Amino acid sequence: MHKTIHETEDFFASFLPLFKDVDTDYEIVIFPPFTSLNTATSLTKDTGIKIGAQNMYYEDKGAYTGEISPLMLMDIGVEYVLVGHSERRKYFKETEDLLSLKIESGLRHGLKVMYCVGETLEERESGRHKDIIKKQLTLGLKNIKKDYINLLSIAYEPVWAIGTGKTATPTQAQEMHAFIREILKELFGESDIPILYGGSVKPHNVKEIVKEPDIDGALVGGASLKPVDFIEIIKNSR
Repeated sequence: MHKTIHETEDFFASFLPLFKDVDTDYEIVIFPPFTSLNTATSLTKDTGIKIGAQNMYYEDKGAYTGEISPLMLMDIGVEYVLVGHSERRKYFKETEDLLSLKIESGLRHGLKVMYCVGETLEERESGRHKDIIKKQLTLGLKNIKKDYINLLSIAYEPVWAIGTGKTATPTQAQEMHAFIREILKELFGESDIPILYGGSVKPHNVKEIVKEPDIDGALVGGASLKPVDFIEIIKNSR
């Protein structure tokens, strides 16, 4: 919940000139709040930058006051949507049953869905982290047809490493990404679904993280709010 429309304009006024000088084959996706999505899609037209929403509801329309449908997002040029971010689970009590409906709806409409999974510190320290991740993947993706998985990506975000300054070591992150890849292979017979790491990603640590074989990119949080820091993360990811 950052950046008004005016602040979004200021962000891209700083970010886009810097981005022009970046040589990268990564796909860059930015997830503004709902009120800034239209501005963001307009400002990034023909730049190669994709825009995603932070959330959506699974129905196309109806008496769901305060919600945003996949059709509304697509109407303004949104290509991606986050589903299941840890803050949605924690503060808004979103369950895997609800998230599975959102994922299926987004994929069916042609949105690229980034499904977030991750464990808390207590779950990791008690040795239940793999069980938690397997449950989130199995239940959250239970309604997904194999035809849609080319639009699916997974973001592993250890909750204990979000906004805390703590980061999973590259070894810890790789272990979990490899585990996630095995679960996806069990579910869909596919092992090349992109898996991103999210959890206090910074310019100084991203290179060591993304060089691991099963880490396909980064879901950047607070560091993405500053154009210079975000550009450095992109550069250092090569």
